[in-house]
Amino acid sequence: MRKINQAFGLLILFFGALFCLVGCASPGPKATASLDDVMSQDVAARQDIKEINERVFASVSATPSLEDYVISEGDLLQITVFEAEDLKTEARVGARGYLTLPLIGSIEVQGLTSREAEQKIEDAYRAKYIRDPHVNIFVKEQFGSKITLLGELEKPGTYDYYGRQRLLDVLALAGGLSEKAGKTVQVRRTIDDSKPPETFLIDMDEMVKDGRSELNIPIQGGDVIFVPEAGTVYVDGAVARSGAYPIKQNMTVQEAIVAAGGMSPAASDKVKLVRCTDQGKRDVIQIDAGDIGATGLNLKDRDIVFVETNPVKAAVYGVRLSLFGTGVAISPPK
Repeated sequence: MRKINQAFGLLILFFGALFCLVGCASPGPKATASLDDVMSQDVAARQDIKEINERVFASVSATPSLEDYVISEGDLLQITVFEAEDLKTEARVGARGYLTLPLIGSIEVQGLTSREAEQKIEDAYRAKYIRDPHVNIFVKEQFGSKITLLGELEKPGTYDYYGRQRLLDVLALAGGLSEKAGKTVQVRRTIDDSKPPETFLIDMDEMVKDGRSELNIPIQGGDVIFVPEAGTVYVDGAVARSGAYPIKQNMTVQEAIVAAGGMSPAASDKVKLVRCTDQGKRDVIQIDAGDIGATGLNLKDRDIVFVETNPVKAAVYGVRLSLFGTGVAISPPK
């Protein structure tokens, strides 16, 4: 009789624990949007990294010619004036970017292409000394400027910068964007050492998808080009390791759950995706666990993936019956 009462007591404890878990289990946020609606918005707005890289390499300018070489501090130049052979000279560009030439004295050439410097020197001689001068510049020693490419690029690093190029050209130098890259590129430029650097923020989607060619800005020697990561997705609920994870190229809900160690034994068949909208609100989309691998929905920065808990599974998983008469222990999964 005593054993029957103990068994009955164990059953009461078990079902009591089960009832508590069922009543207390959180279903997560309430769904506010359908998957089809969000999918249609995502397909309309999405421009993946592969397409951007295709545009990067398709838009690369031809190899800069000698006339496109950008003169920098330390370069040794040979200047010839065809109308006056005695004006032929060699001069090195000084620390402040100036050359010293016969008759005209100091003239600033740093940052100019070879052709632009020729025209500037021609104008200086034409102003006082020669009616129609023709100047040729030969770069005998090249020191060249540097540009630095950082962040989520295939080959980040510091590169020699000899010819004037645009943003897409230098992104191609670094092998294009990596799979973790975001779609906003920062270009930092120091104009004057006494002032803070200027920063240009370039939206790659606007430049590539919307055809805004003016965003493909000219790059200057000394520029720093930085490509940040795409963003972060938060995975919570009935998963092995809830937390924040970096978004990789075309990352799906299923891949985010895998990154979090997969679903726990107490997971239900319901997954919810919480997404911030452009209007500052949040949409909650419910997805059946069996469908998460089939959806083509890619995650965005600040998305939250919430895996609901099945209260029955949680109770069964958490109940431990003692064989030594100590009763029932409840250890629900986190």
